[in-house]
Amino acid sequence: MVQLQMRQMLLSPGQRVLFKDISWDGFEQILDELGESRSSRVAYSQGILEIRMPLPEHEISKELISDLLKAALEEFDIDFWTLGSTTFKNQSMLAGIEPDQCFYIQHESDVRGKIRLDLQTDPPPDLALEIDLTSRTQTSAYELLKVPEIWRYEKGEVQVFVFEAGHYQQVDDSPTFLGMGLLERLPDFMSQIKTEGRSKGLKSFRAWIRGLKHA
Repeated sequence: MVQLQMRQMLLSPGQRVLFKDISWDGFEQILDELGESRSSRVAYSQGILEIRMPLPEHEISKELISDLLKAALEEFDIDFWTLGSTTFKNQSMLAGIEPDQCFYIQHESDVRGKIRLDLQTDPPPDLALEIDLTSRTQTSAYELLKVPEIWRYEKGEVQVFVFEAGHYQQVDDSPTFLGMGLLERLPDFMSQIKTEGRSKGLKSFRAWIRGLKHA
């Protein structure tokens, strides 16, 4: 039997590959072999491993939404901690995930300043962001890790899913920004940043947030 090493695998942007019957030790070994200096993302759920390579526009959307989320949290004086595409894993649940971006908000103080997290003792991120351009994010690993809120950007709109009764349910509004109308306006401000520049777009967004605060 021919054995291939993970570093021999070539994925083009927008592609993904699935592996089945991967043990937890095998998953750990694959993570070690892939290393940390890579652009690919992995998701692992009870023996199924997915490796995907984001498109350039995927990263653009991720950064734009992340910048707007950070600005909103700052304007509302809410402390938060972002950990990007950190690998979150829990051996007892046989689950691991690398979100496109993630935020600790309600549990920010629990992880503040920590270099490494252990989800057997530390809480999962409060909000995870996934950019779905070429394929849909598999939520099975998120369900096992019990991440409370997922934002999915797909076809130019932001969809929000909350973890309830062991599964994700799509909702009309984000529990983190309830009643703000943020989801409907995000694509508009993303477009403004793309056409007018980041500085002007973010200033307009912050002004809109301040208007909400004083309404």
